[in-house]
Amino acid sequence: MSAYLIGHITVKNPDKWKTYVEGVQKSLMPFEAEVVFRGKRATVLAGEHPHENTVVIKFPDQPTLQSWYHSDAYQALISVRDEAAEVVIISYDV
Repeated sequence: MSAYLIGHITVKNPDKWKTYVEGVQKSLMPFEAEVVFRGKRATVLAGEHPHENTVVIKFPDQPTLQSWYHSDAYQALISVRDEAAEVVIISYDV
C-alpha cells in the first residue's frame, strides 16, 4: 500500500528554504520516494488554510516513509526546516 507525505508550508526565509529543499531531495533518493508535486496555493475553496505552499511525496509504503522521516539525513535538516518555514507534515496510506 503506497504512502503519501503531504507538507503544508509557509516560507519565512527563502534562502534557508532552498537549502532545506535541496537536502530533502538528496535524502529521499535511498527510499524510492517520488515528489508528486510542489505547488503554490491558488485559492481556498472551502474553510481556512493558512499555508501558501504544498508538497506531496509518494513512498512505497508507510514503513519506508517513516524510515525516511527518522533517517539521520532527514533529521539533520529539521533545524533548517524550522528556521526556514512554518510546516505541517502529515502522512497518509492509500
